[in-house]
Amino acid sequence: MARVTTVTGATPPDVPRSALADTVLARVTALLPPASDPGRADAMRAYMKDVAPFLGIPTPARRALSRTVLAGTPRPDEADCTAIALRCWALPEREYHYFAVDFLRRYAGRLSSGFLPVARHLVTTLPWWDTVDLLAAHVVGHLVAADPSLTAAMDAWITDGDLWLVRTALLHQLPRKESTDADRLFTYCLLQSGHPDFFVRKAIGWALREYAKTDPEAVRAFLVRERGRFAPLTVREALKNIGA
Repeated sequence: MARVTTVTGATPPDVPRSALADTVLARVTALLPPASDPGRADAMRAYMKDVAPFLGIPTPARRALSRTVLAGTPRPDEADCTAIALRCWALPEREYHYFAVDFLRRYAGRLSSGFLPVARHLVTTLPWWDTVDLLAAHVVGHLVAADPSLTAAMDAWITDGDLWLVRTALLHQLPRKESTDADRLFTYCLLQSGHPDFFVRKAIGWALREYAKTDPEAVRAFLVRERGRFAPLTVREALKNIGA
């Protein structure tokens, strides 16, 4: 199994100055509110367990508006991405957080390992699966793949007291396929096999199920060997596509 190391601490991120962020925030806060639907907003908020208020804009319409917001804007640098993400996260309605997540996914290649504290802030601030999972797989995962030294941070997050950091560590390799560090994945799963929270147990099963698309025999053998350590929910999720 992979050796898990530990790193400590994270400083709160500052919001850098960014003319691009000024433009984007002015546009997004002008264009999204007129598209709001109070009835839909109430339903969306209830579905997301009141993590945040919503404007009530369905995803296709929101993404169409996002394209209008970004029309003609230059490619951002890391400071722009940081400013846009943090300033969107400071707004109450969830659609602004979704805009930030989509923006970071689109420009993940512009981010360096120095963005990880910002990603940590986003994961742990107003956290729910709707933002955390995308940040885990497409932002944090991209950062770690580009700079393997950041695996030390994942080794710390997997044992953190914040369940959303744990979930992020479990899911950050989700798109890697053949590049997955299987030993580390299995180690992480074992470290949190007894976690009491549904979202962690579900994430373990999801991470194993996704890797099973690449190496079903490795996942099956791992679960045969360690099955008694996992909740039934986790095992069902992991074996969903490969059978017992």
